[in-house]
Amino acid sequence: MIRFALGNLTSRPLRSVLSVLGLAVAIGGMVGLFSIAGGIDQVVSKTFEQIPGLLVQQQGAPIPLFSTLPANWEAELEAIPGVGVVDPEVFCRVNQLDGKMIINPPRFAIGMEIDARLKLKRSLYRENLVDGRFFLPADVETNHCLISREISTSISKSVGDVIDLNGSEFEIVGIYETGSMMLDVNILMDINTCRRLGRIDVNTVGCFYVEADDSVDNKTLQKSIEDHFRGRDLRTWQPRSQFGGSGNVLANLARRLDQSIKGTSTLRETDEHHTDERFKKEEKSHSDAESKRLPIEVRSADDWGERIAEFSQDLNIFLTLMTAIGVSIATLSIVNTMMMSVTERTTEFGILRANGWSKSEIMRLMTLESSLIGFSGGMIGVSIGWLATLLVNWSWPGRLQLHAGFPLLFTSLIFSIALGLVGGLYPAWRASRLSPMESIRRG
Repeated sequence: MIRFALGNLTSRPLRSVLSVLGLAVAIGGMVGLFSIAGGIDQVVSKTFEQIPGLLVQQQGAPIPLFSTLPANWEAELEAIPGVGVVDPEVFCRVNQLDGKMIINPPRFAIGMEIDARLKLKRSLYRENLVDGRFFLPADVETNHCLISREISTSISKSVGDVIDLNGSEFEIVGIYETGSMMLDVNILMDINTCRRLGRIDVNTVGCFYVEADDSVDNKTLQKSIEDHFRGRDLRTWQPRSQFGGSGNVLANLARRLDQSIKGTSTLRETDEHHTDERFKKEEKSHSDAESKRLPIEVRSADDWGERIAEFSQDLNIFLTLMTAIGVSIATLSIVNTMMMSVTERTTEFGILRANGWSKSEIMRLMTLESSLIGFSGGMIGVSIGWLATLLVNWSWPGRLQLHAGFPLLFTSLIFSIALGLVGGLYPAWRASRLSPMESIRRG
C-alpha cells in the first residue's frame, strides 16, 4: 500500500511538492521560533551551573544591575553563621569602548572586592581564565581589568593592551571565557575603580555574592540571611520624591492631620475614643507588616533557573500562537490537496471497491498519502530549522544563542506527521463513503 500511495503522490508532482513545501516552511518556522526559548534555557543553565553561591540583591530588582544595597551590610552578612565569604559587587553600563558607542551587544563593568574574591573556593572568572592572569591584591585601586575573549576578539585587543572605557584608560591583565552569553559581556575590575567609573556612591553596592562554609547548605543559609534582614527599611537608599513614600515625614504628618480632622469635626467625644483605638490598630497592623517585609532577595542558581523557566513558559505561549498561524495554513494546504485528489480519483476508488477494497482500506490509503506528505514536509522543515539555528549562532555568536536540541526536532517531526494525518482524515472519510457504482458513475 505504501508503494501505491507513493505512486499516487508522484503522479501529481507539482501539487504534492507545494503541499510538502508549505508544511516544511511551517515546521521550519516552528523549530526556529522554539529554538529561541531553547537557547535561553541553555544559556541560563550554562550560566548558573557555574555560580554555586547565593546572590543577595534588592527586593524587586530584576537583575543586580538595578539593585542598590547598603555597603555596611557586608559586616552583618559575614557575622551570620554559615557564611564563608562575602564579595560585594557594583555594576555600571559601559557606554563607550575605545571611543565607540556601545549599544548591542551591551557591555557591563563589574566591580568586585578583590581581596574577598580571592578567598572564594570557586570563582567562575578565575576558573575560566584563558590568557593572562587573575586579579592580585596589588590590583586594588588600579585601572586593571579582565575582559572576555568575545570582547577581546571584537576590539582586537589582548593582554597588556590598553582600552578606553567611558573615557578612562584600563590595562588588560587577563582574558576569560565562560561560554555563557550572559557572562561574556562583562569587564571586571576593582570595586572602587568601578565606583569611580560609574559615579556610584561609595556607601552602596549592587549586590553581595555569598559563599557558604562547610557547615550549612545553601537553602539553610538562604533562610538565615532572609530572617536576619527581615523588617529592614531600604527606602532611605532609594531615590524618592519630596512627598512620596510612606516613610516621608511630610506624608506621615499629612496622614495624621487627616485622621485628626476626621476624628474631631465629624465625631462626638464618645466616638473619638473609638477613632483613636482604630488608629492604633492601623498603626500596629502597619508595624506588623513592616516587620515581616523582606527588603532583599536571596537567590540561588535554582531560584534563577525557576524564574527563567517561568519566563520561558510565557515565551512558549507566544511562540505557540505565532507557530499556529503557519501550521493552520499548512494544514489547510494538505486538506486542499487531498480533497482535490479525492475529486480526481473518484473512478479509481470505485474500481478499487469493486475489486474488493473495503472502506477502511480506502481510508488507510488516503491517510497514508497525507502522512507521507507530513513526514516529507517535517523532515525538510526540521532540517532547514536546525541548519538555520547553526547559521545564526555562527554568524552572531555574541548576540544570539539559539538551540534546537533533539527533543525539539523529534517533536516537530512527529507533529508534522500528525498534521498530515489529521489533514487527510476528512478527505479519506469522503472517499470511503462512495459506493463502487456511484464512484464509477460519477467518474
